[in-house]
Parts: sequence; structure tokens; C-alpha cells
Amino acid sequence: MNDKPPAPERPTIRQVADAAGVSLGTVSRVLNTHKSVRPETRARVKEAIRSLGYEPDSVAQSLRSRTTRTIGCIIRDITIPTLASFVKGAQDELQAANYALMVANSESRKDRELELLSLFARRRADGLILSLSSEEDQEIVEAVKSFHLPVVLLDREIPRSADSITINHAEGMQHAVEYLLSLGHRRIALITGKADLHPGRQRILGYHRAHEARGMAVDPDLLRSGSFLAEYGFRETSALLSSSDPPTAIISGGMDMLSGVLRAVRTHHARIPEDVSIVACSDCELAQFVTPAISVIYWDWAMVGRFTARILLDRLQGAASPEVRALRLSTELIVRSSCGPPPASSQTVRHSVTEAGP
Repeated sequence: MNDKPPAPERPTIRQVADAAGVSLGTVSRVLNTHKSVRPETRARVKEAIRSLGYEPDSVAQSLRSRTTRTIGCIIRDITIPTLASFVKGAQDELQAANYALMVANSESRKDRELELLSLFARRRADGLILSLSSEEDQEIVEAVKSFHLPVVLLDREIPRSADSITINHAEGMQHAVEYLLSLGHRRIALITGKADLHPGRQRILGYHRAHEARGMAVDPDLLRSGSFLAEYGFRETSALLSSSDPPTAIISGGMDMLSGVLRAVRTHHARIPEDVSIVACSDCELAQFVTPAISVIYWDWAMVGRFTARILLDRLQGAASPEVRALRLSTELIVRSSCGPPPASSQTVRHSVTEAGP
């Protein structure tokens, strides 16, 4: 004998409409965040939903509307704090519009990106946010173009293929190099990613522009362009500090590269800023709380997340023009204690690593 009481009936959309004194269509428009509903009507419907405890049947909604109200997001690594801040900003904006954000790590692997693109297509995501490992790989480019739904590229550029939001890395890099030149530095190293991606390409451009504005030639040995990873930063910083003519300033050109650069500086017993000045790209807790605090090229990743979500929502809600939209956000240089005049002689940087730990 089953003594369990019957489960209470779930409130229906008809009950919500009756409680709010509106039509079923009005309730549906409110649930789908349609802009045509007057604010006072929207507030009345939301109050009825709250008081009744109504929860829409998302599966039924998806079948009727042919949408899933989910957005896919493919980024390199969610554990990078700055990218976590981006995801939070995007999620807050999308959630307010009744969309769920599904995040996947690509580890900057082409095979993984293609697999995830196929997965989100099969799951019928309504749109995608993509930070790709390449802007030039034709297989990836074609996969993005074949996704016939709104796509926003995050700090990537594939002309005429999708909306994009990028950071003006060239502007930030030029300001950083100009600042170091004004302190008297002439051997400024840049360690960054390859030029086949927007961030690396733009940082290299800003680096050259700052030197050209002073009528100075760039020493190619001071420009290391291969990866954005911390291990690459460690390896290249170590090589630079071990050279016969080491740099007096190093710019860490990757979001999570700074830890590798600082580890190499410590390994070589170099003092910041007495022996070598340091500038990082993108702010983080490490840059703020290490001693001395690190100067950074700054932009607000949470704001980037909100803007990215807004661009996507405009497409989904039919509020965007047919033309591809490209939004570029400015940066600013935040000067902290890690920068100072160059040492009297670059030979003050000590190269012995026999007693140093990682």
C-alpha cells in the first residue's frame, strides 16, 4: 500500500496569466524577454510567477520555439583568473535574458575545438562565444562559418565571418614601451604569442610603433613570439637574462605568462626593478600582490564578458544590423613599483643559477 501523498500540481502558465490579468501570449513574451512588453506589465507577470512558484518547462519551450536558450563558450582554460572573470560577466548578462551559458575548455587544441564546435551544433546551442587557437587554419575557419547561428569571436579576428570583440593590444603595448623608453631603457624585451593570433600580432605592432616613433631600430633578439603560456615565459626570460647583453626591461605578453617570467627572474637572482623592470599584459592578483607590485596593461575582463554577451543577444533578438560587428576595447597602463630606470650597466643582472630554486 502506498501511503505517499500525491505530488502537488505544478502551477500552469494559464494560472500565471490569470493572476497577472494578461494573455497567455504576454506571459510567453515575458518568459522570452521580449522587448515589446511594457515595464509595468512585465513587473506584474514576474510577480505572479514568483508568488505562484511557476517554473517553465524548458524542454517543451525548446520544442515549440526550436531554441534551447543555451549559449556555448569555448575558451582555452577556465582556470585562468582573468578568463573566469570574463565568463562571470558574460553569464550575468545572459542569465538576465534567460539564457544559460555552457563553458568548455579547448586547451588551445585544434582537434578539441573542432570536437566542441560539433558538440554544440548537435546540442542546438542558440549561439557561440569562441576564443580560437588559430585565425588562419582553414578547417577551423570553415567550421565557424558553417555554424549558421550567431557567433562572437573573443579577442580573435576572422574578417567577414562573425561578430568579434577585441582588445586594443597595440595601443597598450605602445604606451608601455614608450613609458619604459622614457625611463631610459633601450633594451626592452617582449615575450608574447605568435603573430597568427590577434593578441600576439597587435602587441608586436605596438612594440614596433613605439620604437619607430623614437627613430630606434628593434633588436630582433629581444622579440620572442611563440606562446602565451607561463612555461614559454620562463624559458624565454631565462634565455634573455643569460645572454651577454640582457634586457633591462621585459614585457610579459600573455594573460597567464607572468608567473613564468617572475620565476625566471628569481632563478637568475635579478632584482625588480633595480636590475630589470617588468610590465605584464592583463591585471591579476599575482601582479597586484607580489613584491614589488607589477605594472600592467589593463582592461576589464568582466566588462568584455558583458559586452560579448550583449552583442550575441542583439543578434538573437533581431536588434543587430546585418553587417558583421567588430568592437575594439581600449586599454590603459597602470604603473606600479616594478618599473624604474635601467641599471648603470646591464651586467648587474647576475646569471648564476646554481643556488636558486624555481
